[in-house]
Amino acid sequence: MPNKQQFLAWVSATLRESAWAPLGVVAIYLIGLAFRRYLIFPPLDIPTHFLGGVAITYFYLSAVRNSQKFLGDIPLPIQVLLAVTCTGTTTVLWEFYENIVDYFLGTNMVLGLEDTLKDMFLGLLGALVLSILYRRR
Repeated sequence: MPNKQQFLAWVSATLRESAWAPLGVVAIYLIGLAFRRYLIFPPLDIPTHFLGGVAITYFYLSAVRNSQKFLGDIPLPIQVLLAVTCTGTTTVLWEFYENIVDYFLGTNMVLGLEDTLKDMFLGLLGALVLSILYRRR
């Protein structure tokens, strides 16, 4: 059973190593929203969701790899499976976020069911591309 110090070391190492990736994509997303780039050029949404899938998968892979210091060895296929599964959950939650913001703030981030499915597909595609290219350090 990991203790509090091990847990904090795991969180610290994971954030230090890989939090920049999803935070960078969120920053790009927010800048695009602020300057209304997604309304002016809607296809910009495509690389944003793809890169979001890559970034969040990278973060989860880092978290799983760092957890091995106190959980023990986790086989690489299980590491990748956990990261892709967590990324899939994150894409669903992100689409919930977009729908909730549209409903309560009157924005137009969601352009319909087809847009939502495309966004989730692109996030998962980003996860799969990174997973295929991933090598343990």
